[in-house]
Amino acid sequence: MDTRIRRVTLFAGHYGSGKTNIAVNYAQMLRAGGKQVVIADLDIVNPYFRTKDSTELLESEGIQIISSEFANSNVDLPALPSELYGAVENRLRYAVLDIGGDDRGAYALGRFAPYILEENDYEMVFVANFCRPLTRRAEEALEVMREIETAGGIGFTAIVNNTNLGRETTVETVLESVHEARRLSELSGLPVLFTSAEDRVARYLKLPDVFPMTLQKRYFDIN
Repeated sequence: MDTRIRRVTLFAGHYGSGKTNIAVNYAQMLRAGGKQVVIADLDIVNPYFRTKDSTELLESEGIQIISSEFANSNVDLPALPSELYGAVENRLRYAVLDIGGDDRGAYALGRFAPYILEENDYEMVFVANFCRPLTRRAEEALEVMREIETAGGIGFTAIVNNTNLGRETTVETVLESVHEARRLSELSGLPVLFTSAEDRVARYLKLPDVFPMTLQKRYFDIN
């Protein structure tokens, strides 16, 4: 995996792309490396795969977690806790932000964009799952990318290939997505930061920059 680490790392993508699992595992990786880490859940849309589901685990590892109490409500743009601003403004800690799905979920990011852009020490990562109905092709994924950028006010800087079918994911599932990931990289001009997969699949992938993950428990409960 590319070793460049920015102080603020944001993960965004299409609904069901798996960005929350990546955000959780990425925060754990940073913490294991001795960094002070805070993970902020800005996903105000998705009622299933949320960072808050891993609160107990993350806190036991010394990772602070911040999320909105109005997440999953019917409020179009809910009030966000003041701690979220601190996560972005406190430059002594590394911040991982889990951004809501698609352009609607990215609107909350616009509130923090000025702080992030001013510091200019961030990675805005598009999480691509080429098994999802609306992002099976690179051109479709690029369209989603542009919508999120417009809504959130921050351009993407990298791509993560997180193609999966939940518990039905195989090595072949991931390998068959490599071409589309490269196509998306070519179309967008952005590098593929890494290819992520659950541990049981990642160990058999003969690809550069593989990021093995442990999936959230609730992920298995639902799928």
